[in-house]
Amino acid sequence: MAYLFTHFTSDNTGDKEHIWFAVSYDGLHWQDVGGEAPVLTSNSGTKGIRDPFIVFDENLKKYFIIATDLLTTSGNWYNFSHKGSRSLLVWESEDLINWSEERLIEVGIPEAGCVWAPEAVYCKEKEMWFVFFASNVREKFELHRKQRIYGAFTKDFKEFTETFKYIDYKDAVIDTNIVWDNGWYYRFTKDETKKFIIVERSQELLSKNFERIHSETLDNFFGLEGPEAYFLEDKQMWCLIADQYHGNHGYTPFLSKDLSSGEFTQLKPDEFNMGYRKKRHGGVIKIQDNVADMLISHYKL
Repeated sequence: MAYLFTHFTSDNTGDKEHIWFAVSYDGLHWQDVGGEAPVLTSNSGTKGIRDPFIVFDENLKKYFIIATDLLTTSGNWYNFSHKGSRSLLVWESEDLINWSEERLIEVGIPEAGCVWAPEAVYCKEKEMWFVFFASNVREKFELHRKQRIYGAFTKDFKEFTETFKYIDYKDAVIDTNIVWDNGWYYRFTKDETKKFIIVERSQELLSKNFERIHSETLDNFFGLEGPEAYFLEDKQMWCLIADQYHGNHGYTPFLSKDLSSGEFTQLKPDEFNMGYRKKRHGGVIKIQDNVADMLISHYKL
């Protein structure tokens, strides 16, 4: 089993806010493909791409990438979060080589200042994809905006249900990732105030009462964002990668035998390799070894 990582690379540089690919045969040691040429660029919206997330739809036999519509070469983070795009970008492909033109789809509620870091998880109850993202909103009777997680359902990444509020805590939250394991949905979310990763679980995706899982490692790790969890088949363990932006250290992996335990072990620098290209917030999926071979051959190293 191999793995594909879709990502962007940097802020404030228009030639880096695109989509690049990296592949790995163990989920820990990554090879960047395509050299300095991005796999996908955008001519829609702001013409910038951040936070790409990839899924494979078993029914449609298609890959879909969703991403943030944001270019940071001009402006400031206040405007990006208060007056930014309310749309997400979508591409589709049957083979990871030939991609559609991007679609710009407005999913943010009218009051939203942005739609950031969209991700998706398949909802087993509704048999639809649940697409969720962070939006900066000031609700009635509030003095200031706050980042919350909103979501909508889709079957084809073309038509979406009405957007609704999904996660709303006292502190602002962004960068949610959701995985399914042994009857439970596990959520990993960045607390934007305290700057660490929250871990929760529930047997129902839309539950209002996710159970908090306390993690000695993650609860006390300041300066993480962009969490992405995926299962390592060879090790029979979960890998959680997160961008250690505080100190500009880049992505760092944590391993766990049991997500419900909250026990995560950070790997040492000589136990993983994220590749030569700087990686910012992205998404990981499993692919077959021959597909990884094909991607390396097509896009070159």
